[in-house]
This record gives sequence, C-alpha cells and structure tokens, in this order.
Amino acid sequence: MKKTYSLVHPKIKAARIVDSIKHDIKKFQSNARKQDLPSGASYWSFDCKFGYSEEAAAAVHPGELKKCIDEAASANSEAIYIEVVSKPVFANQEDEQY
Repeated sequence: MKKTYSLVHPKIKAARIVDSIKHDIKKFQSNARKQDLPSGASYWSFDCKFGYSEEAAAAVHPGELKKCIDEAASANSEAIYIEVVSKPVFANQEDEQY
C-alpha cells in the first residue's frame, strides 16, 4: 500500500480523517495476514515508511506508524505519505542446526 493522504477537507474534520487512515492501515495488514504464507515462512512482517511527501518518507517501525500519523495531524500538516509493504519472515535455518 503506497498512498498520499490529505488531512485537509472542507467538510470532514481532521480527527475523522486520521481515524480513516488508521483503519485503512489496519485493514491492509489484516488482509495481508490472511494470505497464504510461502513454504518455510513463519509469519508476515511489514516494512513501513512515513513522511510528508514520497521523497521525504523514512522507514519507521510498524508500531510507531500510528504515532507518526497523530503527530502529523497535531502539527496541522496538509498531507502525509504512507507506505506499508508486507513480506514473509522465514525461520533462521542456522539456529535449527544447533
């Protein structure tokens, strides 16, 4: 999911827009977790980027993504860019040898 969200709307309050963004992220993550894992994979992980534009986006931990959205909303930002990419995590095969 790669998307630029506008936090300014003439009829919708910013708090409702922020709730909608958080819901979109949660929905994407739950849909990604429902997909079948590749053979040998343990679980799905997510690479996340956050920024005020696509060029300025920096990697953030998935747990910190909602905090970044709240900070951007409290700073009265006009738009934010969010990128969430799912990836399978494989068990470390070297640990299985010992």
